[in-house]
Amino acid sequence: MNQAQAAVYGLPSGFYVPPEDARHERTFMQWPVNRAVHSDQWFLEDLQSTIADIANAIASFEPVVVLMPEAAIKAARKKLSDTVEIWDIPTDDLWARDSGPLFAVNGTGDLAISNLNFNGWGNKQVHPHDGRVALRVAERLGIPIYNSGVSGEPGGVEWDGHGTLIAHESSWVNPNRNTLSRSEIEARLLAAYGADKMIWAPGVTGHDITDDHIDALARYTAPGHVVIQVPYPEDRDVFSKSARQTLAILKTATDAKGRRLEITEIPSPVRPRISSEDFLASYANFYVCNGAVICSEFGDRDTDETARSAFARLFPGREIIALNVDALGEIGGGIHCATQQQPAT
Repeated sequence: MNQAQAAVYGLPSGFYVPPEDARHERTFMQWPVNRAVHSDQWFLEDLQSTIADIANAIASFEPVVVLMPEAAIKAARKKLSDTVEIWDIPTDDLWARDSGPLFAVNGTGDLAISNLNFNGWGNKQVHPHDGRVALRVAERLGIPIYNSGVSGEPGGVEWDGHGTLIAHESSWVNPNRNTLSRSEIEARLLAAYGADKMIWAPGVTGHDITDDHIDALARYTAPGHVVIQVPYPEDRDVFSKSARQTLAILKTATDAKGRRLEITEIPSPVRPRISSEDFLASYANFYVCNGAVICSEFGDRDTDETARSAFARLFPGREIIALNVDALGEIGGGIHCATQQQPAT
């Protein structure tokens, strides 16, 4: 890592972003409200109900805070469990993974936020409030926020909390986010996570709003172990080709500790309830909270059960909660995209 860059950008020495399966203080989520983003009122209400379903499920295991503007609170309260807390922090959309606060800790129990400077996925979407969510949460909690020196989204990085990151170049080495070289972006991302090694795969540029976020495809379940959703051999679309390429790279990669990665492959659904070309049916976009894994089911009985069984093996001792979140899949996201954890200190 370039020491001059590290001194200006990224987390202070000793801070790092813990793995998702570490103990949480709470989960943050966001309430979608912006009609410039979601013009169909019926669909917007469907999205809000889906966010409420996810928040209510997580709230059975740990505290949940949903961020929203004051004008939305009365209606939202009717959908949310009494155990879900609401904070008056204005939002536009629901993607807390990308616009929400990326938390880091150090060995003495201090908390900080690492700011990846969300810019609406390369200014593809309006984000006057979402672009300030991380800063406003830091102000409310009274904790420092550190500039990473790059623009992007935490959904575009998968991390093990033990020194290794995985990302698609398409989400970062892209002029809609950054005009730096890949090596410069890598150095700043490592400093932003308190990590040591990056594993890059090419990804897909320009075919979805995220430019192929890694968290819809490949996720760490433990240090040295990755679960990846694989396409069927007959699938020839650009994302299937990218998935095969990412899988091939991960099979030969080593992590920051020098270990070859152990990989669990799970199949994509064959017969989901929604079969539109743009629908994201990602089992890999699960969320690990205290005592549970919150994952998606898509109506394909065989692959839904295969995914559930895999998560039960990979996360022993945690309850597996599968939800119908098709409304999120219709706009290219899932449960992980809608959540952001605050680690316990």
